[in-house]
Amino acid sequence: MASPQAADQPLIKLYWLEQSRSQRVLWLLEELKVPYELEIFHRDKKTHFAPPELKKVHALGKSPVISVTVPGSSEPVVIAESAFIIEYLLDHFSNGSTLLPKRWKEGKENKVGGETEEWLRFRYFMHYAEGSLMAYMMIALVALSIKGAPVPFFIRPITNGVSGKIHSGFLDPNFATQFTFLEGQLKTSGGSYLCGPNLTGADILLSFPLIAGGSRAGLTKEKYPTLHAYVERLENEPGYKKAADKIIEIEGKFEATL
Repeated sequence: MASPQAADQPLIKLYWLEQSRSQRVLWLLEELKVPYELEIFHRDKKTHFAPPELKKVHALGKSPVISVTVPGSSEPVVIAESAFIIEYLLDHFSNGSTLLPKRWKEGKENKVGGETEEWLRFRYFMHYAEGSLMAYMMIALVALSIKGAPVPFFIRPITNGVSGKIHSGFLDPNFATQFTFLEGQLKTSGGSYLCGPNLTGADILLSFPLIAGGSRAGLTKEKYPTLHAYVERLENEPGYKKAADKIIEIEGKFEATL
């Protein structure tokens, strides 16, 4: 599926995989209003792995991946990893959009300490989303797999106990630390988003772990009212809804799940 493209514009292609981090790249493309193509992939129903066809696009066989073909060039630029993709797209296609915060304070260009607070937050959360927070989400997914493992009934108390210990002894306290930190960051950002008054690529990157796994990790309105409201605000962003509607149009449904 493709959106209209002028002859002199680069062609962006997103290789989208169900139940993956690729949805936020689709959201960013909608926000940037750039032409793109979408190729859909589905997970193996038994293993839940990405299909082997994705390895023809990138050796790791993961999603998201994008390719960018410049008119007149025979080979596309292929980029993997969510944060790298978002930074690349913003560097080349943001065209002054607030999705990419202004880096330098007036008169302090290219000087150490001359960065704006909004830009510093942006760069930090671009790393935080896939580093500090997503690591715990993946461990939570493993713990859930242990709990739901197809084992004999007399073994199930053991698998349930292991999963429960991972949560109570490791995940629960760490999620509490992460969500308390984000709650505080939102209160001090100077706006409705983590970097300030404007939606940025960092908010889009952070949307997946919070929307897909937040409630399962203990992110409730009662415990974290500011963060919970922020997540709801992201889900109600027009670009987020437009990206979700595009998948519903193609697939018949859309689920933001890990």
